[in-house]
Amino acid sequence: MLSMPSTPEPAIKDQEQGCLFVVATPIGNLEDITLRALKILTQADLIAAEDTRRTRRLLTAHNISNQLISYHEHNEAQRTPELIQRIRQGDHIALVSDAGTPSVSDPGYRLVHQARKQGLCVVPIPGVSAAVTALSASGMATDQFTFVGFPQRKKNKRIQQLKELSAYQGTLIFYQSPRRLIEFMDELRSIFGDRPAVVCREMTKTYEEFVQDSLSALIEQFCQRVSLKGECTLLVGPETYQTGPDQQELEKILEQKLAETDLPIGQIAKQIALEYGLKRNTIYDMLIKIKKAQ
Repeated sequence: MLSMPSTPEPAIKDQEQGCLFVVATPIGNLEDITLRALKILTQADLIAAEDTRRTRRLLTAHNISNQLISYHEHNEAQRTPELIQRIRQGDHIALVSDAGTPSVSDPGYRLVHQARKQGLCVVPIPGVSAAVTALSASGMATDQFTFVGFPQRKKNKRIQQLKELSAYQGTLIFYQSPRRLIEFMDELRSIFGDRPAVVCREMTKTYEEFVQDSLSALIEQFCQRVSLKGECTLLVGPETYQTGPDQQELEKILEQKLAETDLPIGQIAKQIALEYGLKRNTIYDMLIKIKKAQ
């Protein structure tokens, strides 16, 4: 059983030493923020934000007025020593990114690393992460997964990266720009084969979308769209799930499916392949044999 604190956490200004608070913020819906995060954002001496305009909208939505300073990939080398010095002097700094958890595919690593290296106080204020949010509602295997984040930008390095990941027997989680999503899925298909995948888009927002299918089917579907907006999280399953049925069990499942539905064999093969993380062609061939035997 979890033990709950008997008294409320003291105000951060009562702490004797300065501290860096790594604060997770919403990835879309502004209500997805913890009470503790709101407390830290209210009481901190300074908020270091990836985009001060976006963070100001979050603060305004929760009636918080506090000082902001920009901290992003283009100025973090310059800003880090300045913020470290302020923490040394006793200030409490709240670090936030545009969305989700700082330093996870977002600016923040350099500052956290330096603070830890110099023995300063660093406190995580946990909350939303796009990777875990996508995984939890995707229907993909969750017992083993690897967060890759944004793939390498240069094509030759990206192809090498994907080749190294191709043998992994768990769910892979990628972040990708909507402009590059189709091309990236095509690269995955050419290296991984036609695996099951889920595109998670606009999570927690009005037009939230989870689209599950094979990589080839997803490519075909998204190619038909006039435009694609919103950062995407792409989950790709292994070639064969270790928890899938054995040959005898699979034959029984296919026989039952044929008896229960009038769907075309190709569509049945597609459904079973996605459900168990198996190759569609293998399932299709098995269905044909069972159909002939019947």
